[in-house]
Amino acid sequence: MASSRAHALRNYVIRRLMLMVPTFIGITLVTFLLCQFVPGGPIDQLKLRMAGEGGEKGLGSSATRVQFNIPDEQMAILKAYYGFDKPIVMRYFSWLGKIVRLDLGDSFRFSQPVLTLIKDRLPVSLFYGILTTLFTYGICIPLGIVKAIKHRTLIDNTTSTFIFIGYAIPGYALGALLLVLFSVKYHWFPLGGFVSEDFTTLTTFGKVKDVCWHAILPLISYLIGSFAVMTMLMKNSLMETMSADYVVTALAKGLTWKRAVFVHALRNSLIPLATSFGSLLGIILTGSLLIERVFNIRGVGLLDFEAIQARDYPVVLGIIVIGSLLMLVGNLLSDLTVAAVDPRVRFE
Repeated sequence: MASSRAHALRNYVIRRLMLMVPTFIGITLVTFLLCQFVPGGPIDQLKLRMAGEGGEKGLGSSATRVQFNIPDEQMAILKAYYGFDKPIVMRYFSWLGKIVRLDLGDSFRFSQPVLTLIKDRLPVSLFYGILTTLFTYGICIPLGIVKAIKHRTLIDNTTSTFIFIGYAIPGYALGALLLVLFSVKYHWFPLGGFVSEDFTTLTTFGKVKDVCWHAILPLISYLIGSFAVMTMLMKNSLMETMSADYVVTALAKGLTWKRAVFVHALRNSLIPLATSFGSLLGIILTGSLLIERVFNIRGVGLLDFEAIQARDYPVVLGIIVIGSLLMLVGNLLSDLTVAAVDPRVRFE
């Protein structure tokens, strides 16, 4: 029985991995085409910069910006340099071939390999992503259990009020409010960043303290949305399981309430949370674009924000490639997690 289940699991994983290939091609193809047709690329920005410099030098500060045209010969050289001289289909497959070789290209803005830029920003996003996941599951699961057991009591009603207020406030908006209140007005926390400027001169304890000091407000902003969703999901799932026939029958036969909750009902109540476990993989590695922008945290999210503003297509596409791969792998992990929690799942 165990060998047949293992064989079915192996075949299921192989099928899912094979299905990832056309899905990945579809995602990257649509994204690549959108990036090619969006105005404001590197050549357009070069025109604007040259037009601005010419206007400032030739017309003075009070004059309007003049139009600047690049000669056809130089335009052909620029298009060849950025790869815009080939048909769009050829450009896509050429780019896809580099992706297979783990070459994400070079950034237009930073003139560095995209993979190097992401590697440099990845530890910061990993730090906040892992902490957010640990706090979310470590607090929401126990709190959801308490709310389900104490349904419609003072504890449940009070926590629900704060949870729904938090859910109504976007994380980045709460982050801006926290900065204004606790950083600008009271000076309790820094205005942003991951560490202080004198971080390298601090002792080991001082470095830990400095990182924690900078991390408090961003973590609150990260947790506010997922905290509400996970808590209510845990509560509703446990309440639904407790009303199932097999739990009611077990209680009628003399099973204690505590054993019915923590032995019989809790495992099945974790199934909805297990389905969302894989989606956290992308959040852990890529972070939050807007929250990192508000707190000026130099993670992958802020890099993506800067790349979108600068129309730095290689960086944008590189982050999307990593994000889509994480999404596909995360969906597979979610299914495997559900199978581990729910023995009724069969891989057929």
